[in-house]
Parts: sequence; structure tokens; C-alpha cells
Amino acid sequence: MDSDAQLELEELRASIDNIDAALVHLLAERFKNTMRVGRLKAKAMMPPSDPEREARQISRLRDLAAEADLDPAFAEKFLEFIIAEVIHHHEQLASDS
Repeated sequence: MDSDAQLELEELRASIDNIDAALVHLLAERFKNTMRVGRLKAKAMMPPSDPEREARQISRLRDLAAEADLDPAFAEKFLEFIIAEVIHHHEQLASDS
């Protein structure tokens, strides 16, 4: 590989690493808030899952993905994974209450 290509590869990878770090921090902040929601739901004896909200969020995220030129199906899978983890946390909080 020539030195120009190697330099460009390193710059691109550094950018990707920075984006990954930002994603981790954003996910951590998101989960801090969803844990607060889970504690509130457990205290109020509300169900851990809200299928109507989840459907709205998936639709909203698909739209945002399309606007950002990201595959909406990928965005939906990503959000479904996050939602499943949040529900799992909410179920644990409910069973602990």
C-alpha cells in the first residue's frame, strides 16, 4: 500500500474510532434515562413495555435513517436491539420492587 493510501486509511480509522466513542457515550446517556424511566414505571406499577411508543419510535427512527441516507431496516434492527435491552432492564426493576 502506498504511503498516501496508508495515511488516508489511518485518518479514516481515527474518525471511525471517534464516532464509536461518541456512540458509546450517547448509549450510556440513553440508558441512564431509560433506567430512570424503569424505576418510575416500577414504582407506579406500570408495565415494563409500551408497544405503542416502541412502534412510534421505530417509525420515527426509520424516517430519520432514510433522511440520513442510512438503511431504515438496519436502523430498525438497531433500535429493536436497544428496546429489548431496555425492556429487560425494566422487567428486572419491576421484579426487584
